[in-house]
Amino acid sequence: MTAPWAVVTGASSGIGLAIAEHLLKDGHRVAAWARRGDRLTELVERYGAEQIRMFQVDVRDAAAVQAAVAELTRDGAEIGLLVNNAGLSLGLGPLDEGDTGDWHTMVQTNIEGLLACTHAVMPGMRAAGRGHIVNIGSLAAEFPFLGGNVYAGTKAFVHHLTANLRVDLHGSGVRVTCVAPGMVRSEFAVVRFGGDQELADALYEGIQPLTPADVADAVVWAHRCPPNVNVNHIELMSLDQPYGLSLSRRKDAR
Repeated sequence: MTAPWAVVTGASSGIGLAIAEHLLKDGHRVAAWARRGDRLTELVERYGAEQIRMFQVDVRDAAAVQAAVAELTRDGAEIGLLVNNAGLSLGLGPLDEGDTGDWHTMVQTNIEGLLACTHAVMPGMRAAGRGHIVNIGSLAAEFPFLGGNVYAGTKAFVHHLTANLRVDLHGSGVRVTCVAPGMVRSEFAVVRFGGDQELADALYEGIQPLTPADVADAVVWAHRCPPNVNVNHIELMSLDQPYGLSLSRRKDAR
């Protein structure tokens, strides 16, 4: 029997790329999904086509998600782990100044995309009597911040859906986990700031935020737990983020 696949969405950069690499180093076979598939070629060259497969998939396209799952499992292979990482934040101001196009993109990606991926893999996991779904949430789901309105709402959905999936999958042998990081230094802020790298860099001045690798460590740890152990929720943040979304800026931070 071949080893099951670990599917990681949004795997071309940031947290998703770190999760894919950590899983590969841990011996997993990884199916890396991303809209920018060309960014994944280096991983394939490094680990080989038997260990990693890349799929150019936009999670907002439910038909493409179903097709990718069918392709991955057509030889009888299982999907043993799904990491719903694909997501983004757009917009900086209050709701009444928001761009409705940004709202739709966040809802379609952070909510509908996650639903499409979960819906596509759940039947196979339930039939196998095992599997693990890990949803990447956010501290923003619990604590408000300026400009967070719609993004924070989508992440609150992710947190609550994770808890409900535990109920839906009770007795199936499938585990469900939410990993909720605070501030992480990645391309996430650049996307939120419309590609303004200087503005994104200023966000991290005087603090040492989490790295994508820190979040990946949490995902791998939760997945390594014995199959009878379900890690419901992991919340992690930088020491420079003492509570909620408040920050403690230091002159010596890098």
